[in-house]
Amino acid sequence: MTARDMTAKLVNGLMATHFVTRTGGVARAFLMLYLTHERGLAPATAGAVIAAVGAGDIGSQLLGGWLSDRIGRRNTMLIGFLGSAVALIALGSATTLPTICVSALGVGLMAELFRPVGSAALADLPPQERLSAFGRLFWAANVGSTIATIAAGVLVRQGYGLLFWINASAAVLAALIVWRWVPETRPTQSATVRRALLPVLLRDPVMLMMTGIHVVYFAMFLQVYSTLPLIMTGDGIGPGTYAAVLALNGILIITVQPLAVRVLKGRDTVSALAVSMLLAGVGGGLTAVVHGTAAYAAAILLWTLGQIGVSVLFGATFAGLAPADLRGRYMGIASTTWSVGAILGPLLGTALLEHAGRTGVWLTSSAIGLALFTALLHQGAAVRARLAAKTSANAQSPAQPVASAH
Repeated sequence: MTARDMTAKLVNGLMATHFVTRTGGVARAFLMLYLTHERGLAPATAGAVIAAVGAGDIGSQLLGGWLSDRIGRRNTMLIGFLGSAVALIALGSATTLPTICVSALGVGLMAELFRPVGSAALADLPPQERLSAFGRLFWAANVGSTIATIAAGVLVRQGYGLLFWINASAAVLAALIVWRWVPETRPTQSATVRRALLPVLLRDPVMLMMTGIHVVYFAMFLQVYSTLPLIMTGDGIGPGTYAAVLALNGILIITVQPLAVRVLKGRDTVSALAVSMLLAGVGGGLTAVVHGTAAYAAAILLWTLGQIGVSVLFGATFAGLAPADLRGRYMGIASTTWSVGAILGPLLGTALLEHAGRTGVWLTSSAIGLALFTALLHQGAAVRARLAAKTSANAQSPAQPVASAH
C-alpha cells in the first residue's frame, strides 16, 4: 500500500467513525430529561450526574492521549468505542444513584476517548496533509451531530431506553470500522522512547500559551449553549427558535467549512486563528444585545465563521507543536481545552449574566475576542518559528509509522 493510499484509508476511516458516533450520539442530549423524568432524580442531583460525565470527559482526553502513545492509536480507539457501548448500556439500565453515577463517569471516560486519539493519528501525517484531513474530520462530525439533533427529537417519543441502545450500537459499529479500515500510524520511536509528559510540557512555553488561549476561547464560545438560550428567552423567543438558530449554525458549518479548508490552506496559521477568535468574540457579544430572530441569525453567522476558522486550524496547529513521541499526549492536552472551557464557560457566563446583565456579557465577550486576537498576534513569531522548525525536521527525517495489521 502506498503512502497516499494509507493516508486516504486513515482519513476515510476516521471520518466514518466520527460520523457514526456523532449521528448515533442521541442519548446524551436528553440525559437531563431522562434522569429527572424517567429515574425521578431531583434537578440538582441530575446536574451532579451530568457533572460526572463532564469529569470523565476531561479524564478521557488525557487517558486517550497517554494510551495512544503507549499501546497505539487503533487499540486505544477500540477500547474507547467498546467501553463506551458497555457504559451506555449500564447507564440506561442503572436504577440506583451510585450505579447511575458510576455509569455516567464511565460514559464520560470512554465516549470521548477516540477524540484525542483520532487527532493523534492525523498528527502522524505529513504536515502538508494535516489541515485538509482535520477539516474533513470536523466536517464529518458536524454532519453527524446535525443529523443526531434532528433524529433525537423524533426517537425520544419511543422512549429514552431506545436512545441508549442506538448510542451503544453506533459505538460498536465505530469499533468495527476501526478494526477493519483504520491503519495504525504511531511512529516507531513512540514505542521505544519513554519520556514523561509533564517535564517536557513545563519547558514548552509555546504549547502552554496556546493551551491557555484555547481554554479562554472555548469558555467564551460555549456561551451560545449557556447564556444565549437564557437571553433569547428573556426576549420572549421560545425553544423552537433557539433550536432553529443552532440548526443554522450546523448548516453553515456543513456548507462553508469545506470552502474554509481551501481558503485557509497555505495561509498564516496564527493570523487566521487571531481573526477567527475575534469574529467569534464579536459575534457572541452581539447575540447578547440584538433583538429579533433575524438579528440573532446575523450574530450567529459571525460567531459560526469564527468557529469554523478555529476548528479547521485547531488540530493541525497543535499537531505542529507536538514532539513525535508525545503526539498522543499533546493532542490529549489540546482536547482538554474544550472540556475545561465547557465547565468554566457556563459557570462564569451565567454568573456574569446574573450580575452584569446582557450588556456585561456583550462587552466581556467582545473584549475577550479582542484580547485573544492581540495575544495571538503578539506571540505569533514564537508560534510560527516553532511550526516552521517542526515542518523542517519532519521533512529531513520523517517518522515511520508502525505497519497496520489490516
